[in-house]
Amino acid sequence: MRSSFFAQRLASGTAAVVLSTAACVVPIQGLADDYLPKLVHLLAEEKDSTVQLDILRGIGAALGERRKAAMPDGWEAVESALAASQVAEVRTLAQSLGLTFGSRLALASIRETAANPQADADLRRKAIDSLVKAHDPGLPKLLQSLLKDEAVRGTSLRGLASYDDTGTPEAILGIYGALNGAERRDALNTLASRAAYARPLLGAVASGSVAKADLTADLVRQLRSLKDPGIQEQLTQVWGIIKETSPDMQAEIEKYKRTYWAGGSQPGDAPRGRAVFNRVCAQCHHLFDFGGAVGPDITGANRADLDYLLQNILYPNAVIPNEYRAATLEARDGRVITGIIKSQSATAYSVQTVTELVSVQKSEIAKVEQSDVSMMPEGLVATLPDQEFRDLLYYLSRPGQVPLPAGK
Repeated sequence: MRSSFFAQRLASGTAAVVLSTAACVVPIQGLADDYLPKLVHLLAEEKDSTVQLDILRGIGAALGERRKAAMPDGWEAVESALAASQVAEVRTLAQSLGLTFGSRLALASIRETAANPQADADLRRKAIDSLVKAHDPGLPKLLQSLLKDEAVRGTSLRGLASYDDTGTPEAILGIYGALNGAERRDALNTLASRAAYARPLLGAVASGSVAKADLTADLVRQLRSLKDPGIQEQLTQVWGIIKETSPDMQAEIEKYKRTYWAGGSQPGDAPRGRAVFNRVCAQCHHLFDFGGAVGPDITGANRADLDYLLQNILYPNAVIPNEYRAATLEARDGRVITGIIKSQSATAYSVQTVTELVSVQKSEIAKVEQSDVSMMPEGLVATLPDQEFRDLLYYLSRPGQVPLPAGK
């Protein structure tokens, strides 16, 4: 292995250490901006792609979630040279850093990759994520045009939430009927992220082009968090009155137990219940071999106890561990993000939403409210038909995984 060729401790502002060998670059804390030109100079001289990757990874890790940084002297020439590298990761990392430095070459190249249907799908999705992170102002129109492209549709739907663009609701609602389950969740979360997007969404629910059942309880909570009186009125008209809590928890549990046992000695169908779980619960909860990580893994929970199940489904706010408390972040451009703040740095929040882990720049946030409620909303089963409710509970009480119904 090649010996260490660069080790330097910086003491301007935040201290940083960059140790580079043929195997690794390790940044500690942050990389001082005034040292970037020296690393760029190293890149200009270095011909070994392994070492080039070391330096590029180190710069990227040290810059962290920063969306913009001043372009260091000599970067444009290095970027042009690295664009011809035979190593795909070298080209990709150089482009990503170029975006952070405001490079027009990188912007044009990554846009081209994102839009190219012949390019590798994973590279295209990474290109879109890079453009979203850089907040490319020309991206909304590109993402709207990509909504008909199945390879990058989900990434495009999620990316549109970062932009306030008047064409987005029409573009999403225009293809809504062609979306699969996961894509519909992405579409609905984006449309529920801003008041300007939520109004057309609720109009589509009122007209029947979006099913009322698609507005799950967590989406209703997100829409309410927009704090727009007109949206509250629309929501009441298309979804109904939303109760925060029941005045008598035990009476409501007994009511739901009667509904469950009305299905007979075998109240539900486990495979059908698994399909309901995948639609309503799996984006947050992991059960057996499937599901999300927003809420706790319920595989080992006391699921055979009907009272336990109903208490936790109907009253998720009865006992809330701190790690599952919801937070609402109001952005300066009107976007509202509801999720769990997993971590934060000096410049950004890392927020786990129902669909993804997002990084949000603190400079873009006007207000953060830590809620006293769980990420799991009340009313989760309120809109389910009785048999779907029975199927769900029956599936949740099974000791092991069951197959999905044919065709699901």
